[in-house]
Amino acid sequence: MKTDEDTIDLRSDTVTTPSDEMREAARDAEVGDDVYRDDPTVNELERRAAEAVSTEAALYVPSGTMANQIAVHVHTEPGQELLLERESHIYRWELAGAAKLSGAQTRTIDAGERCVPTPDAVAEGLVSEDLHRPGTGLLSLENTHNYRGGVAVPVEEIAAAAEVARDADVPVHLDGARVFNAAVALGVDASDVVAPADSVTFCLSKGLGAPVGSILAGDEAFVEAARRVRKLFGGGMRQAGMIAAPGLLALDNVDRLADDHANAERLAAGLDALNGVDAPAPDTNIVVAHTEDAGIPAADLVEACKAAGVGCVEFDEYTTRFTTHLDVDAADVDAAVDRIGDAVAALSA
Repeated sequence: MKTDEDTIDLRSDTVTTPSDEMREAARDAEVGDDVYRDDPTVNELERRAAEAVSTEAALYVPSGTMANQIAVHVHTEPGQELLLERESHIYRWELAGAAKLSGAQTRTIDAGERCVPTPDAVAEGLVSEDLHRPGTGLLSLENTHNYRGGVAVPVEEIAAAAEVARDADVPVHLDGARVFNAAVALGVDASDVVAPADSVTFCLSKGLGAPVGSILAGDEAFVEAARRVRKLFGGGMRQAGMIAAPGLLALDNVDRLADDHANAERLAAGLDALNGVDAPAPDTNIVVAHTEDAGIPAADLVEACKAAGVGCVEFDEYTTRFTTHLDVDAADVDAAVDRIGDAVAALSA
């Protein structure tokens, strides 16, 4: 759970360490060459992953970023536009991959706190190809929305935005890195969250606790095309069953995500009670703390928390992110609040 005995690591849910059961599964996994589709453990993971979100097929890839970028490459032609929310992960944190890897121009929509563009905003953002304009090749949506604080976007809002694009024959990709968090928070099945999209990414190595790997899912034709692009991007793996086996166990960790959400609520309440800190109640496992009223830049708070034994990350000038996960319990949260409180008091003095 911790980087050392004294650190409570809330930087991300990617810092989870594999359980003993996962380590044993990796050791004992039946393997083969996955590029030849000979790895039975990977094949089973892809089958179960597709089943988990009710798609025809799924592809195991090393990371969520690769999964998203494969989706962009499959859905678009070079020179087309990718329409997406201004603070989305693909736009903000994937190194302009759409432009570098797929030749896609991005057009952004500011969806604000609702996190998903309105149908009118999507309609306004769509571009028809003509002599002067490239044409929209893909609409990408995100659920949960990372930068906005792990917001679980209601299914009907995702569906309304997606419907406009699909009516215009523009495919829809869902960056669902934490789609199971969204499903648990909304009280629906993950397949309901995914249904409006033509493809979806979800991560095994975040709240589900696997050491590595993500899934890209869609219909069979899409996944076959994605498999070839995975190879193009250097993601073809050999005896990958050793890392896929923990992913199979991770799929059994969906229900316990509610514990992370409860711990995040506990954390947010504790932080919000600190003088000068505004920490809204979260939907899922991501807590954002705003410290402008305290006059504390996020960079300073991150350093002070690190010195106090709490890991967190700077999100904006006065916004810091804390993320709960399966290696953090309620006692850790309470200890973290105490330490963060001391850091805030010291910085405010």
